[in-house]
Amino acid sequence: MPDGVCHIFVPHTTAGVTINEGADPDVAADLEQQLGRMVPHQADYKHGEGNSDSHIKTALIGPGCTAPVRDGKLNLGRWQAIFLCEWDGPRTRKVEVAVQAL
Repeated sequence: MPDGVCHIFVPHTTAGVTINEGADPDVAADLEQQLGRMVPHQADYKHGEGNSDSHIKTALIGPGCTAPVRDGKLNLGRWQAIFLCEWDGPRTRKVEVAVQAL
């Protein structure tokens, strides 16, 4: 398949997927740190499992992302990478990948 669309989806409520800069690991660390400040682990949450922050962070990041495929390869930007964002782990996660030809 030369050209198409790739969709990456995580069927979990406490893990997400996003595309961001992958060249500098500080970007991932900054993202995690700032989301932790925005949505702290301990707060006045009602959810009884103690992982409400993970659910909220997943809602902010989202469960999936889409990227174009050109000449059979992901056509990400120069600095871009796909990140699995684990907010409630470590856990075993499943990642669904669907590629549709154009």
